[in-house]
Amino acid sequence: MIHTYVIISIAVILSVMILVMIGQKLKVAYPIFLVIAGLIISLVPGMPHIEIEPDLVFLIFLPPILFEAAWFTSWQDFHKWRKQIFSMAFGLVFLTSVVVAYLSSSIIPGLTVAMGFLLGGVNSPPDAVAATSVLKHMKIPKKITSILEGESLINDASSLIVFKFALAAVISGQFIWRDAIGDFFSMAVGGIAIGVAFGLLFGFFLRLIPSNSNIDTVITLIVPYVMYVGAEHFHFSGVLSVVAGGLLMSYNSHCYLSHTSRIQSGNVWSVLIFLMNTIIFILIGLELPLVVAAMKDYTISEGIFYSIVIGGAIIFTRLLYSYSLMYFPWFLSKKVRAENPKPDWREPFIISFAAMRGVVSLAAALSIPAFLPNGDAFPHRNIILFVTFVIILITLVGQGLMLTPILKFLKVNDAGSDLPEEKQEAILLKKLKETALQKLTADFSELSESNSLVRHQIYKLENEMKLIADKAQCMGSAVDYATAMNENKDVLRQVIQAQRNELHRMKREKTFDDHVMRTIEMQLDFDEAKITGFSH
Repeated sequence: MIHTYVIISIAVILSVMILVMIGQKLKVAYPIFLVIAGLIISLVPGMPHIEIEPDLVFLIFLPPILFEAAWFTSWQDFHKWRKQIFSMAFGLVFLTSVVVAYLSSSIIPGLTVAMGFLLGGVNSPPDAVAATSVLKHMKIPKKITSILEGESLINDASSLIVFKFALAAVISGQFIWRDAIGDFFSMAVGGIAIGVAFGLLFGFFLRLIPSNSNIDTVITLIVPYVMYVGAEHFHFSGVLSVVAGGLLMSYNSHCYLSHTSRIQSGNVWSVLIFLMNTIIFILIGLELPLVVAAMKDYTISEGIFYSIVIGGAIIFTRLLYSYSLMYFPWFLSKKVRAENPKPDWREPFIISFAAMRGVVSLAAALSIPAFLPNGDAFPHRNIILFVTFVIILITLVGQGLMLTPILKFLKVNDAGSDLPEEKQEAILLKKLKETALQKLTADFSELSESNSLVRHQIYKLENEMKLIADKAQCMGSAVDYATAMNENKDVLRQVIQAQRNELHRMKREKTFDDHVMRTIEMQLDFDEAKITGFSH
């Protein structure tokens, strides 16, 4: 039996990887392509029905995905756009939940306002994975990407809190706003406090123990689960716990992770999160037969109608809120008008259109119990699940596929960003080389006279500083900066490939040790990664 499960698992993973490669070939973001592929596969006759287990998503997949997203979130960008991020993550989630609650209860026969809040809590948060994966290879202004990614980190917590209160109201038959607001703040503050506490604890632990890169990597894999389970155990927000702890540990990672630990853990996390994401999105598509089969009290056409109306209201609410958030402060405050130019009307439109729902919404809907405590069937569970599934398809597949042509039509660019990354890199490297040279000349000048290797380091730094200065001058004088950089990268890639070919030729001669050859090959890989980026 175990052999059968292993073979099935290998076949599934291999199939998913093939689908991802096909999606890359077609230039479609893999979350969108995998959902479409899952839908098609689910329609194949004889295909077994696969059901997403909500606990599997919330306990196994969600903590590491949120932790990884928080780890690589820019503290600087998060702080810079914190007002927009928190306003979208909390204010917009609650507003969307209210709109969905009253709209759905008015158009779906028998659906109460409490059940409408349940539907609103499920569908209000854009998905962190979808946003990051779909937007990664698109030319979108850094501000928009930072707001979307920051919002998607936090809004899961606010939406799940709304969902929990609405579920309790449906089950108990009563809802007290004052108690709900107090419980919300206690869940949020308690979750953040536990995340920060565990972040400090694990950071101190890693500094204290004589660990290595393997141990450090394993500990980073355990940390998000400890944060999530610890917060949920005390009935606080596990999502905010993981996000707060991840941000804290990322900011202080230089204090307790060595360079080898950062490289190794980064590679392990990259593969793990990619694998989790691919499995999650294909499972969304494979849920179609189960969702349709649950539609017993409504026709498919009725369910689609409700989904389109509610989904349209969600999109319109976000659009209206985004424009209000962007323009009202500018029109109402003379200080804001004096310090900032008039907002670009395209920014709120993209922020609204790039909000895609995903697996957290589906898992939350699936986690609604089938029966009430008294044994009766949970009312309207089937329509809530169906509407959620269709809204995911509308926002993830529909908006996701339309996003690229819309960006081209709007002619969005990143003209308002800071210095290009290559120029920032040159400035930073120059500062670091200067610091290193000052250290060598101030503390080791006498040693350099007797030790040729130390003297060599001084000469090397001086030459590197000259090269960096020349590079900065070349970048500043280039007529077409983008074209010049692309041409330079292409030349460097070809040079590194020539070196790699020569290394392989010498490997066949068996003159040098394999260990030394692999070390040199890794250096070439890092040199190429500096040019192409680690995601290629």
